Amino acid sequence: MSNSLFRKKNILSILAEGPDDSHATGLHRVLTVKDLTFFGIAAILGAGSFSSLGFAVFHGGPGVVVLFIITAIACGFTALCYSEFASRIPVAGSAYTYAYASFGELFAWVIGWALIMEYSIGNIYVAYSWSDYFTSLMEKLHVHIPQYLSTSYMEAKHAVENGSSNVEELAAWNTAPVVGSLRIILDLPALIINFLITCLVYRGIKESRNFSNIMVILKMAVVALIILVGGYLVFANGLTANWTPPDDAGVKSFMPNGFSGVMAAVASVFFAYIGFDAVSVLAEESKNPQKDLPKGMILSLVICTVVYILLSLVLTGAVNYRNFDGVGDPLAFIFEKQNLNVGWMQMLVAVCAVIAMTSVLLVFQMGQPRMWMTMSRDGLMPPVFQKIHAKYKTPSFATIVTGLVVGIPILFTDKTFVLDFTSIATLFAFVLVCGGVLLIPAKEKLGGRFHLPYINGQFIFPLIVAVAIFTAWRLSANYFTDMFKLDFSAEPDYISGKKTFMDLATPNVSLIIFWFCAVLLSIFAFIKKFSLIPLMGVITCMYLLTGMTKANWIWFTGWLVLGVIIYFLYGYRKSKLATAP
Repeated sequence: MSNSLFRKKNILSILAEGPDDSHATGLHRVLTVKDLTFFGIAAILGAGSFSSLGFAVFHGGPGVVVLFIITAIACGFTALCYSEFASRIPVAGSAYTYAYASFGELFAWVIGWALIMEYSIGNIYVAYSWSDYFTSLMEKLHVHIPQYLSTSYMEAKHAVENGSSNVEELAAWNTAPVVGSLRIILDLPALIINFLITCLVYRGIKESRNFSNIMVILKMAVVALIILVGGYLVFANGLTANWTPPDDAGVKSFMPNGFSGVMAAVASVFFAYIGFDAVSVLAEESKNPQKDLPKGMILSLVICTVVYILLSLVLTGAVNYRNFDGVGDPLAFIFEKQNLNVGWMQMLVAVCAVIAMTSVLLVFQMGQPRMWMTMSRDGLMPPVFQKIHAKYKTPSFATIVTGLVVGIPILFTDKTFVLDFTSIATLFAFVLVCGGVLLIPAKEKLGGRFHLPYINGQFIFPLIVAVAIFTAWRLSANYFTDMFKLDFSAEPDYISGKKTFMDLATPNVSLIIFWFCAVLLSIFAFIKKFSLIPLMGVITCMYLLTGMTKANWIWFTGWLVLGVIIYFLYGYRKSKLATAP
């Protein structure tokens, strides 16, 4: 019996444990590279482009395009690392399984626990956004859904407490029926779509695949139309000056709020990319996972990056970036009467948004049960989570639990909290995946499989870090000394709305840790001759993490502590590695 917290699983044993076609209870292998690419697009191109993009544009202005490029580069390095793992370990489990083979059991549990926030908690945000667009679409069709049945309780409560001018949220609070002292406010459309998606995922992978592919084709066609029509009108109406709006000093700039304003949008921009890694959990349902999974992830990422850049340019060209404050449907907003004034496009975008976010819900709702199924196989979760439905060949119990994990918090959370919580957890997982590639041994190159190109980072990576340090210092002589100064401009506590002592008295810890890790990685890269691609994946994802607020880190740390407690109460003792002779 092994008592080590870092006991690892051998790659060969992982492959042997995964079900194959000879098992009657195995999952159906029906997905091709086209299906996997479509699943990736379905997951990526959804709530990020149709909802959180407005928040990103408001903070970053036209310069948010730069952040999309930076994030795409970080995700690109990460996708290559995911592809390397997917080629070596073509089983369900995604980053969790990869961490088990590289870092060991404790890290595997932590990353699996963190990814609950990507697949499940992230779906809460998507359900909220789906509800917003669905309600808007129904209004255009003259079907009114009461505000208290289409708004989350916490959003309405915070709107009243903070003196918000949001008409819908205030109306939800003021018109809601009251039972005792409790106002009945809930987002009913979000709850209903979660129930329907759970039923579809429970039903089977073929049905989910066909439904997803149809939705991807439809939304890609409409998004292309938005780019073409919006882009044409930007040039035809002479609106290109919006790409260099004046800042507070009246100076025209592509980044009117500076680079700090661009980085303030990191959670929203990164959320727009969340999803490409969800493709890796479909390994056991892919016909040729060692070849098709890498292609599916990389193709979907490239396609969506181009789309996001074009959409950002269209939005910031059509309307001054300041007008996106509080806009939850930015793609429809630019076609409203006071902007580009194209009524039929407003309706089309509303329909497309409902389709797009339905497909995102579908892919994430498929990912979480397969994650739990894999963890259950390892003994870290109860055996019932690996139960496969006799008829539908899906992880039935885990699918139902996922529906509950997404559905119940819809009653007491709101979009802002969920967005930040999801982004920080996913970036954390990406850092570990890229780092894990550095720890696994080299493999023999085999035909028909993806192989991560080896580029010796011994001299290149330390040089990149040195140039980055010099550039940061040249751009701001006080850059590094400012990291250690007390921060009196921190955001207030999420729940109380007040600044705490920790907010006021803490230096920029995330930046300090980032540069320390950058220097440390440079030393190890020089000594160990680490591959450049995973090194860049680690460092770029870590840099994006520096854009997260202190409140995000506090909540995330609390979530990880809870996960570790659960691990020691159950997984540490029940693990197959612990009980092995």
